[in-house]
Amino acid sequence: MQTKVSTKGQVVLPGPLRRRLDIRAGDPLDADIEGGRIVLTPRKKRPHRVKLVTDPVTGLPALSAGPKAPTLSSKEVEEMLVNFP
Repeated sequence: MQTKVSTKGQVVLPGPLRRRLDIRAGDPLDADIEGGRIVLTPRKKRPHRVKLVTDPVTGLPALSAGPKAPTLSSKEVEEMLVNFP
C-alpha cells in the first residue's frame, strides 16, 4: 500500500493496515529505522473494550470483551477469587 508524507511530516496509515492491527487515533507508535526502512510499531495493546451483551444461553446480561479477547478457564477464575471477600 502506498501513502504520502504531508508538508507537516505526517503519514496517513491506510485503513486496512490500521484495522488489521487495531490502531486507532491517538495510539502511540514507536518509529525506528531498520535496514533503510522506517518501521512503525504499536507500543502497547489497549485492553479489550468490554461491552454489556445478552448471554445467548441464559438470556441474562453478561460482559463480553469480544472474540479476540483472551479467555479464562473456570479453574483460573476460581483461583483469582479464592481470597475475594
